[in-house]
Amino acid sequence: MQFNGIDFETYFKNYPDKNGYFGKYGGSYISPELQTAMNEITEAYFTICKSRKFIAELRRIRKEFQGRPTPISHLERLSAKLGNVQLYAKREDLNHTGAHKLNHCMGEVLLAKYMGKKKVIAETGAGQHGVAMATAAAYFGMECDIYMGSVDIKKQAPNVARMKILGANVVEVTHGLQTLKEAVDSAFAAYAKEYKDAIYCIGSVVGPHPFPMMVRDFQHVVGEEAREQFIEMTGELPDAIVACVGGGSNAAGFFSGFLNDPVDIYGIEPLGRGTALGDHAASLQYGTEGVMHGFNSIMLKDENGDPAPVYSVASGLDYPSSGPEHAFLHELGRVKYDVVNDDETIDAFFELSRSEGIIPAIESAHAVAYGIKLAQRMGTGSVLINLSGRGDKDMDYIIEKYGIR
Repeated sequence: MQFNGIDFETYFKNYPDKNGYFGKYGGSYISPELQTAMNEITEAYFTICKSRKFIAELRRIRKEFQGRPTPISHLERLSAKLGNVQLYAKREDLNHTGAHKLNHCMGEVLLAKYMGKKKVIAETGAGQHGVAMATAAAYFGMECDIYMGSVDIKKQAPNVARMKILGANVVEVTHGLQTLKEAVDSAFAAYAKEYKDAIYCIGSVVGPHPFPMMVRDFQHVVGEEAREQFIEMTGELPDAIVACVGGGSNAAGFFSGFLNDPVDIYGIEPLGRGTALGDHAASLQYGTEGVMHGFNSIMLKDENGDPAPVYSVASGLDYPSSGPEHAFLHELGRVKYDVVNDDETIDAFFELSRSEGIIPAIESAHAVAYGIKLAQRMGTGSVLINLSGRGDKDMDYIIEKYGIR
């Protein structure tokens, strides 16, 4: 399939290029010392990513430890409420630890072990990446430092407890807005001091090359499984697929299975409280080109051109930029990026819970909310939603802020 001059049959061979660019987005904008460390990671990844032994070990872990493949569920009652469009969900909430994050964490820590590292460093917002990284570190017997903003620590107390039980050192970040962007800043600063003995396992398809590529590759299993399962279940491809986008790891993996198919693809960003700067985290909708955290993409900027303050009801989506591949696919028009606000998201959170007995993560509820709107607009057809995580971590916050509807 060709789209705007791009041949998606050979897309993964060409993007990113050898310097980590998806078109003009991506790259590596870091200090020479850290670049040396990134070059080491890149070389190690390309050495083992085609290795039979590495692939076999990762497949064994996914099957025996993670519980993959995760299923697709037909959302029959919710579909019946909406009309003739049939909604389906790829159930990453049933992946071990409750979200898609373990897919790349196990791969990254397996890589770290291959490289002889003794510690993994990570950041987290909603806590799912932190829990997955703590789980992977425990599985491989490695030290683990997780950087997390004070605001998110309060919102995501269950996940903080899980990380500590798993043996991780949770480092509270108290500067700035005390959320995901500051957690990434602090993790990068720590890695700069410890890169000889540690590896920074970035939690999304962001950061300097090779992480946007590497995390996407580890998450490709989601799209690969979903495509095969949907055809087996229905005999055809879905008409549309939907995933939430913050940094964009769940979406990148999910979308990768369908880029070469005649399927409409939607990435959903958080509109939060509204369109004013500081009230949302919809970088692809309202941002401009810029560099942060070592990569060039589309970002929200303040009056000085620095990363702007952002907000989302979902701690895992309040990031002022998006993965460079998402910026590229947005520019191409292959993926349509849209927004839903907090109110629509919370309504979808309760709707899915009550209709289907599935409590979604607030991040995933953004995709559910848009899937509902899309179904109402389409009239007929099928929509496959990536349910990237479960909502256990969010229930105390939801009840405290919104009550039981």
